[in-house]
Amino acid sequence: MLFFNEENHYTIAEFRPEVDESEPKSLRVTIVGTLPGVQCGETLHLTGEWTHHAHHGDQFKVAQFRSELPSSVYGIRKYLGSGLVPGVGKVYAEKIVDQFGTDTLRVLSEESAKLRTVPGIGPKRALAIKTAWEEQRTFRELYIFLQTYGVSPSQCLKVIKKFGSGAQRIISSEPYRIAREIDGIGFKTADKIAINLGFANDSAARLDAGIVYAMETLQEEGHTAYQESDLRDYAAGLLETSTARIEVRIESLVERRDLVRHPSSRPTDEGTPLPGSAFLQLPATHRFEQKIAQAIDRLERTPSGLPAIKIDAAVQWAEGKAGFTFAEQQRTGVKTALGCKVSILTGGPGTGKTTIIRALVEILKAKKVRVTLAAPTGRAAQRLAETTGGFASTIHRLLRFDPAGGGFLINDAHPLSTDFLVVDEASMLDARLASALLQAVPNRAHLVLVGDTDQLPSVGPGNVLKDIISSSRAPVTRLHVIYRQSGQSSIVSTAHAINEGDASLPPAIRDVSSIPSWSDLCFIPADSPEDTVKKILALCQDYVPRALAWVNPVHDVQVLSPMHKGLAGVANLNQQLQAHLNPNSQAIRWNGVEFRPGDKVIQLRNNYDKSLFNGDIGLVKSTDPDAGTLVATFEGDPHEFSRADLSDLSLAYAISIHKSQGSEYPVVIIPLLKGHFMMLQRNLIYTAITRGKKRVYLVGEPAAYAMAVRNNDSKQRITHLLQKLATPAPPLSL
Repeated sequence: MLFFNEENHYTIAEFRPEVDESEPKSLRVTIVGTLPGVQCGETLHLTGEWTHHAHHGDQFKVAQFRSELPSSVYGIRKYLGSGLVPGVGKVYAEKIVDQFGTDTLRVLSEESAKLRTVPGIGPKRALAIKTAWEEQRTFRELYIFLQTYGVSPSQCLKVIKKFGSGAQRIISSEPYRIAREIDGIGFKTADKIAINLGFANDSAARLDAGIVYAMETLQEEGHTAYQESDLRDYAAGLLETSTARIEVRIESLVERRDLVRHPSSRPTDEGTPLPGSAFLQLPATHRFEQKIAQAIDRLERTPSGLPAIKIDAAVQWAEGKAGFTFAEQQRTGVKTALGCKVSILTGGPGTGKTTIIRALVEILKAKKVRVTLAAPTGRAAQRLAETTGGFASTIHRLLRFDPAGGGFLINDAHPLSTDFLVVDEASMLDARLASALLQAVPNRAHLVLVGDTDQLPSVGPGNVLKDIISSSRAPVTRLHVIYRQSGQSSIVSTAHAINEGDASLPPAIRDVSSIPSWSDLCFIPADSPEDTVKKILALCQDYVPRALAWVNPVHDVQVLSPMHKGLAGVANLNQQLQAHLNPNSQAIRWNGVEFRPGDKVIQLRNNYDKSLFNGDIGLVKSTDPDAGTLVATFEGDPHEFSRADLSDLSLAYAISIHKSQGSEYPVVIIPLLKGHFMMLQRNLIYTAITRGKKRVYLVGEPAAYAMAVRNNDSKQRITHLLQKLATPAPPLSL
């Protein structure tokens, strides 16, 4: 074997074909392809095509293969001595084969106790050899079985870890279990396997799995609940079956508690629910929303643990500390937070949210009250700490996620040690995270949720902040008046104009070099996607270094695109910006992406072992092309990424607007094209513009800006939290 990639099992090896006695024994063929579990000495039956490599000559590219265990003594020696079985190197391979000859592999499979007759092999080594042999054989057989369905080697290992040696038998009899129980393998893959195994299109197992998959798909769109009649129609279309069959299976899922049914709030004249008008939820999502409602109710019905505070006097004292008189809305926000166990503070940029939080922190610290500040993302937490002078944490770090147990160590049984919790960027809270956070708030503590409901909703399912506001369960302070920079910030005024539906184009400057250095927001018209990219590169490479000396083009500039694909999408912009801003040659390549020292990168999923979370942005400090590893710093802390970790990283010169939620950047550049029409919505452009602290540059087609501002028909999320908040809670026992 010349090369083997442990991640995807891509192999380059020398292959000795079976030849006639007249052919030279030294004949060798180079084979390339994905060959999971293949070891030296095996007999392979290969299907593929001949190719020619410019440097390595003729090669056989493997499309499919069938493997047989070696039958000759020579082949068995090579096979066992290849390192296949831990504890069996070349020396022990020789001893075992000398003892059992061509019967060796049968002994390993059926009579492994005989291994103890081999000199030097005791009970422990014999058991280890037997275990490793079975694991390797199970993996190879299962992967060969699953590879045609797109199941990766790492997913195959998860299946074996979950189901053990009986994995193939379980999948053959219950293929839809892998969609339910194996992370990363979805319904579509399980369905392919099931159909190929002969499962009927309308079998109960398929319809049940498909209905759950339909609910999961709807959750990916942000819904936590769905009307039963709509789910029935959606699932029937998805599974290409009748609504009558779906109705029967929904009833079965509800009886088994794999779905939770809630009666409709719209009864008929006789007082009975409308047929099919009930709402359905997945059990976990139902529990998340139920816990949120219970936590709000618990906090509201328990007395405050704050010391006696003369609220009017405290507000006056905070004004003295701040050096200016608060506006009436700001005073109301401070008083409400101090006087109510649960309260909400909402408003757009520049309306004074930070002033209120800072005043609360000052007052409570003076009273020796334990104040906790938190936000969903690292950038939001950092900004909260900088603007208030207090310590702020991400919610995941605050609750101390336990990777081993899969939950948070801080919870209802072990609540936060705090008297007053302020959560900023609360519009980003999905049902799951909000549930974990609110359960951890101690009974006597106050909770203040701060957010901007006009921004994009949470990435995960739910509409938590809006639902709590709509429930009228907590007092809401709505801030409308712009205070930042005495109302002179074009970023702030444009954001508010967008919210009001004003599609007037911001000041337009066609030539990038003509942009005044003092202008904090402008529109740069472009004639095409190519021209858009060209002008974005000119901004980053030429204009920013020349006109904004205080800005680092890599660290301080963030391009926010509505879409991932296309010339002005995230993927292409990252390639172009990397090439122009960081032409470093010490690159490592993974899944088509090059990482170079100096690159800005983004973490794509939560990694609790590294304490890195989805959306964290870092900087590559060094790469090791030979080892395929890199070191990147996040908030000053270095982290090493192996090949297995690199799929969690992406370049971050450009990111999606959704990924920017909760963050602010000194300079923001936003491409806007009519080709982005699927994503052009008012809350999207509003969110993008409000990410800019000092400068915002919109680049593209003016018509696209108007399309986005006028489109206020963002898809409504269907949830059940509002109904849960309206349901009277049972008596509280403390």
